[in-house]
Amino acid sequence: MTIKSAIAATLAAVTLSACSTTPGPVEVTRFVAPEATAQLGQGTIFVESAPGMDGDSLSAAPYKSAVADELRRLGYTETDRASASQIAAVSFERYVMTAEGRRSPVSVGVGGSTGTYGSGVGLGLGINLGGGERDKVGTQLGVTIRDSATSQNLWEGRADFRVAENSPLAQSQANAQTVAAALFSEFPGNNGETVEIEVPE
Repeated sequence: MTIKSAIAATLAAVTLSACSTTPGPVEVTRFVAPEATAQLGQGTIFVESAPGMDGDSLSAAPYKSAVADELRRLGYTETDRASASQIAAVSFERYVMTAEGRRSPVSVGVGGSTGTYGSGVGLGLGINLGGGERDKVGTQLGVTIRDSATSQNLWEGRADFRVAENSPLAQSQANAQTVAAALFSEFPGNNGETVEIEVPE
């Protein structure tokens, strides 16, 4: 499945209301250990929260679930930690980019749930109620895949996505699915390369 069809399928599964703001691209960077390419995309894997994250946080659940879905699509079999040959550690941060271009320090997802933006269940919106250009909700999703026996990093990826706060794609589930689909597009990607993945309206 191509990235365009993967994201299109994601959007089709989510009820989207009319939105006048086109979503921005997802900026994706991947790092691949050359000797590890043959190990990627197969075998058993366990998805966990990255160190410093609150593993039981409701806000993290859609992102870990979306990553797990993408890993299964790639050919992995999700299993318990003790049985897994690889471990996928997931981190994420949500922030507000103001219409003036300033990044708000209010976030959720880093070092446990810091800040108060969003509840983690549906993500309460309504940042800019004064009219004019809308603030944007930003998401940074990071995933590290490592060998469970040696703890060697096999693959690392990060994705950054900004969308108008009134967009359906700002909602947690749709946001998580969109960012994860972009992050794992054309997996494993080229080492050190940053690409922009367009998100269809």
